[in-house]
Amino acid sequence: MIERLYLRNLVTFDEVELAFNKGLVVFTGPSGAGKSVLMSAILSSFGYSTQGAATLCEVRLKKPSKLESELYELEDELTIKTLKKEKLRYFIEGQNISKKGLNALFSPYVQYLSVRDKSGFESSTLISMLDSSLLTHDKSFKKLFKEYKKRYTNYKQKAQELSKIKEDETKLTELIEFAKYEVDKIEKINPKIGEDKELLQVKKQLSRIDKIKASLATAMDIFSAESAVQEVYKLLDKDVSVFVEAMNTVRADFEETEHLAAELEEMDVENILDRLSDITSLEQRYGSIDEAIQYKEMKKKELEGFQNIAQDKSILESFLAMEYTELSTLARQITTKRKKEAIILESAIDSYLLTLKLPKLKFVFEVQTLSSDGTDSLDITLGESKTTTLSGGEFNRLRLALMASTIDEKSEGVLILDEIDANVSGDESIAIADMVKKLSKVYQIFAISHQPHLSAQSNQHIVITKDENKSQVIELSEEGRIHEISRIIAGENPHSEAIEFAKKLRS
Repeated sequence: MIERLYLRNLVTFDEVELAFNKGLVVFTGPSGAGKSVLMSAILSSFGYSTQGAATLCEVRLKKPSKLESELYELEDELTIKTLKKEKLRYFIEGQNISKKGLNALFSPYVQYLSVRDKSGFESSTLISMLDSSLLTHDKSFKKLFKEYKKRYTNYKQKAQELSKIKEDETKLTELIEFAKYEVDKIEKINPKIGEDKELLQVKKQLSRIDKIKASLATAMDIFSAESAVQEVYKLLDKDVSVFVEAMNTVRADFEETEHLAAELEEMDVENILDRLSDITSLEQRYGSIDEAIQYKEMKKKELEGFQNIAQDKSILESFLAMEYTELSTLARQITTKRKKEAIILESAIDSYLLTLKLPKLKFVFEVQTLSSDGTDSLDITLGESKTTTLSGGEFNRLRLALMASTIDEKSEGVLILDEIDANVSGDESIAIADMVKKLSKVYQIFAISHQPHLSAQSNQHIVITKDENKSQVIELSEEGRIHEISRIIAGENPHSEAIEFAKKLRS
C-alpha cells in the first residue's frame, strides 16, 4: 500500500504532498488539469516508463508481505525516491537502483491497466493464471507441475548439450585429423630426453675426426721415449711412479680415442644429421623435446575425448528421445487439469462478464511443441471475438472481470487504472465501478475517472485543478465530493438535479 506521495517541479505542479487511504483512490478534474501527469509520477516511482518526471519524487509504502531482495535491505515501510537532474536516478531506502531493477522488484505488486495497453492475455500469462489457481487447491497438480518443471529443465539442458555437439560435429573430423597428424609426427621421430645433446656432441666429434686421427698419429711418438724417461728417473733416484701412472692414463685415453675414431668412421653421417634435423625441428615447434612429448600425450587425450564425444552424443540422443516421451505424458496430464480449471474459471467469470455487458468467455487450447509450459498454447475468445479484436474499453473490462474472479484474501498490491471507465455507457460505468470497488477490498487502487459512479464509490477522492498554468491537488471533503460528482454529471455549474443525484450516489 502506498501511504504518501511527495514531489516537486512536475510539469505544471510546483509541489504536491498527499497521504493516501486504503481501498479506492480516485483522481478527477477537468481535462488537461494534470491527472495523468500526477499518475505518471506514481508509475515512474515503480520503474514504469512515463513521459514526465518530477525533479524530486518520494513515495512511501508498506512493503508487500512476499517482497524480498538479496540486494537491498527492505523494512516494513519503504521509501522510493526519484531525482531528476541531467538524468533520472532511482533510490530505494537510500540505495541506488536501476529503473529495470526497480520495475522487476515491484511489477508483481504494482499493476498498471491503461486503455492504450492490450497486454495481459498472452498465452504464457493465461497459462500462469490457470496454474496459479491450480497450485492453491490441487496438491496432485502441484506435485505434477513440480516434476514436469524439474525434468523439463534437465531435458532442455541436455538438448543444449546435444545441440552444441552437433554444431561442433562438422569441426570434429578436422580436429581428429589434426590431433592424429600431430601425434603421428612426434611418434614417428620418437624423441628421447637428452638425445639432442648427444647428437650435437656426435656432430661436433665428426667434424673433427680427421684432425683427431692426425694428431693422435703424431702423439704416438711419446711412447717411444717412455722407457728412456723411466731410466732417467731411476738414475736420479727419483720416484718414477707418478710418471708411469701418467703415461698409463695417456695410453688409456689414446686407446679410447682410437676406438671412438673407429666408431665414428663406421657411423652413417647422413642418418645422424637427418636425425638431428628432425629433433631440432621438434624443438623449434614445441620448445624442447620434453614439451614435444607432453604435447603428444595431450593430443592423445584429446583423441580419447573425441571418441567420448561420439559416445556422449549417442547417449544424449537416447536419453532425449525417452525423456521427450515421458515429458509429453506429463504435459498431457497437465493439460487435462488446466482444461478442467478453465471450465471452472469460465463459470466463475460469467456473472462478472454479464454485469460488465460482455459476452461469455471461453479458453481456447491449442497444441504446441514441448516447452516450459507443457504443450499448451492458450487464447481467449469473448463471444465470437478474439482478444486481438477487442476495443480498449472491452479489453480492460475483461481484465477487471478476470481479476475479480480470481482474487482471494491473500491477494495484495497496488492497481493503477488510467481512465478505466472512459467511453462507456451508464450501465457499463456502474458495472465497472462495482467491479473496481470489489477489487479495492484486497488491492489499493488508484483510478483516473470522468464518470460519477466510480468517483462515488471511492474511499478517497482527490481533484486536480489548473489555474494560470499551475496545477493544484485537493483532497475532497464529503461536501466537496458532492460538488465534484455533480460537476462531472452536469458541468461547471451543476443544477439541483445533478447535486441530488450526486448525493444519491454517495448514500
